[in-house]
Amino acid sequence: MPIYSNHFAHEAWERIHQSATNNGEEFNNRRMRVLGLIAARGGSKGLPRKNIRLLCGKPLLQYTAESALSARRLSRVVLTTDDEEIAEVGRNCGLEVPFMRPAELAADNTPTLPVVQHAIGWMEAHGVYFDAICQLQPTNPLRRPEDIDACIESLERSDADAVMTILPIPPEYNPHWAYFRGENGDLHLSTGEATPIPQRQKLPPSFHRDGSVYVTRRDVVMKENSLYGKRVIGHLLDANQTVNIDGPEDWKRAEAILSSRVMMARS
Repeated sequence: MPIYSNHFAHEAWERIHQSATNNGEEFNNRRMRVLGLIAARGGSKGLPRKNIRLLCGKPLLQYTAESALSARRLSRVVLTTDDEEIAEVGRNCGLEVPFMRPAELAADNTPTLPVVQHAIGWMEAHGVYFDAICQLQPTNPLRRPEDIDACIESLERSDADAVMTILPIPPEYNPHWAYFRGENGDLHLSTGEATPIPQRQKLPPSFHRDGSVYVTRRDVVMKENSLYGKRVIGHLLDANQTVNIDGPEDWKRAEAILSSRVMMARS
């Protein structure tokens, strides 16, 4: 069960969705209503208070706020946080903070799914409904508004359950060349095959999620208890123009890229 359960809100959503579906062509041509959701808790460990720490003169959170508010396809942009200081910074950046996240959803080991379900549940309990949710992590300050829009449009045009931004995996780390080591020391290919593909040229392209943008259909989150569903498609990014800040080295790289952008803009 989702952590936020509201029977009335669920019934209201079902009525609205069924009514729209019955309108046939109008429903098929309707633009999706998408909630932009930024989750920023106060208890980060690797870089304390990193969500509001200044990066090239601006709070880290502000980069995601600016990108989200510049995107064409987000209907509303909401910040979910347990921290009053982060909430105030968010408001100053133009974000909506209609509720405070419960402490039990802001622990170090809290999964993302119940945080998203809580936000959707709160909005629906207050009469606001969306077709999909776009997660935007503050730790990815380099995302572009056009990549947010592209992910939403990919979901809208497809029958996928979710769309996420991805980066290519270098050939040397391809799953067909990657091994797991068992307790007895034996190595096993991650693909389960007996032997690796012998030539680099024959390796199929492989990708990993980069964390910048995740867009998931509302029913997948609330009914299937998943952020991915059964069918996920990817939106490819440029590896040289993205960073996921997890530690000091990531922070330095983000500073270098942003400083370079500022210098280029001035020249």
